[in-house]
Amino acid sequence: MTTAIVGLGNIGSRLAEGLVAGGEPVLLAAREIEGAREPADRLGDRATAVSVDDAVDRADVLVLAVWFDTIKELVTRYGERLGGTIVVDPSNPIAPDGKGGFTKTIPENESSGEAIASLLPPGARPVKAFGTLMAESLRSAANRTPHRAVGFYAADDSAAGDTVARLISAAGFDPLRVGGIDQSRRIEVFGDLHEGSLGHVPTAEQAKGLL
Repeated sequence: MTTAIVGLGNIGSRLAEGLVAGGEPVLLAAREIEGAREPADRLGDRATAVSVDDAVDRADVLVLAVWFDTIKELVTRYGERLGGTIVVDPSNPIAPDGKGGFTKTIPENESSGEAIASLLPPGARPVKAFGTLMAESLRSAANRTPHRAVGFYAADDSAAGDTVARLISAAGFDPLRVGGIDQSRRIEVFGDLHEGSLGHVPTAEQAKGLL
């Protein structure tokens, strides 16, 4: 299975670190390939820098670790080339509110997970994951002992969800499915299961009581 991460900002870079540490090979892509070479070199033999085009064409699992609007652009641009691919959306539809905080950029009762899923071509397999934790927690809470931290995900396709659950585990978290893509809002910023709302990163056992 080939996993590619497009976008190497706070989320993408920390996820790449976690997956490589967990034994997973990854393709890394940025807007320009030069932006992926340094992270790939730093992570060693399990990481390979590629273009975004190559990432799309080679990935079985494509993690779009970029801003919500950029994901929409990528999905529109690559269209049918995403058919059959597990497309992982970690995005949160937020923007600075001018007061030191953030505000949601889509209606309160909507989610970026559902919005991205609706744009994907037939055959693409959307999964919402890796956006429930603050970026730093992807590193600091990984492989926490004695009780591992939870990694929530949402998926309609059970097999796609199982594949991403394996990656969540490799990254150092206990995977827990919250339901289908229609439950994405719960694990996005301002959702009741997001780290920012909970105020901490729960264990899987604690999280089961919240579902």
